[in-house]
Amino acid sequence: MNTTVLPVNPRYPQAKAIAAAARALQQGGLVAFPTETVYGLGANAMDADAIRRLYRAKQRPAGNPLIVHVADLAQLEGLAVDIPDPALQLAQRFWPGPLTLVLKRHPALPDLIAPQRDTVALRLPAHAVAQALIRATGHPLVAPSANRFARPSATRAAHVLADLEGRIDLLLDGGPTRIGLESTVLDLSRQAPVLLRPGAITLEQLRAQLADVRSGGAMLDLDDDDALPESPGQYRRHYSPRAELLLYEGEEGAVLAAMQDAVRAHAGRGRRVGLLGALPDLADCEQVSPGEGQEATGRGLFAALRELDARGVDVILARLEESGGLGAAINDRLRRAAEGRIIRV
Repeated sequence: MNTTVLPVNPRYPQAKAIAAAARALQQGGLVAFPTETVYGLGANAMDADAIRRLYRAKQRPAGNPLIVHVADLAQLEGLAVDIPDPALQLAQRFWPGPLTLVLKRHPALPDLIAPQRDTVALRLPAHAVAQALIRATGHPLVAPSANRFARPSATRAAHVLADLEGRIDLLLDGGPTRIGLESTVLDLSRQAPVLLRPGAITLEQLRAQLADVRSGGAMLDLDDDDALPESPGQYRRHYSPRAELLLYEGEEGAVLAAMQDAVRAHAGRGRRVGLLGALPDLADCEQVSPGEGQEATGRGLFAALRELDARGVDVILARLEESGGLGAAINDRLRRAAEGRIIRV
């Protein structure tokens, strides 16, 4: 299969490109497209065969739930049942935007969307291309990140092609994504709301609307046959570069000194070392900074990990962010990219 790439204006998407992508989806095809978070790999949410193709293209575990993307609030009616008032309040406050709500699933939806569960994860993306594509297709779209499973998510069209060229039908290239981290996932299908995955809508923002939100993100092992994810992004190994990632936590000065020692030690053993960030005057390593400040770091995190892989490093050193605000989402991605292993200094 050849993957067709169509450039598209991210603010005013060309009707011809959107129509071509919508036709591919209506015919059971797979289309990658930009959202404000990361690039998504879209399939018709009502087409079980297309969803199976999507799982195969991504090499995604069969039990890993998918997020259904809608173009407006009216589409919720045929996708979820027993919608609680807090869901509508949060949708009014944060949609369109990077918030996914887990609700009770409508029986019309294919079980493949959330295998062995009676729930559905729903989101209205804040991106003109995504919204135009959903409307033109005439159906909501499942759209996990457009990359091979467990790889860093795709925030540029080049990342999509690196992982999925020849495995998907079409790619809408709308330039780099604005946020760079996957959406916040909040479960409202149970008595008390639970934050399953942190994202750009922070725990603090959610608690300003619903005071009883608690954090409950799990770390599941891929080889655990009994593991049943409640949300995308819950496996221990996720967002991972090909190189080994060593993650440091502790007081800033002590962490930087430990990382400097580690660079020298690994380089001395002949390993090519990458550094996620910048340490002035430190030789013997490839340094790639995702950006300064939490928003820039979140936007550039996955691209930086992919760049270090492209430079052929054997090991990448990184440190955890401050935990407040967007730092919770950044740290979640780093922990999973490092498979939960942290060096505490």
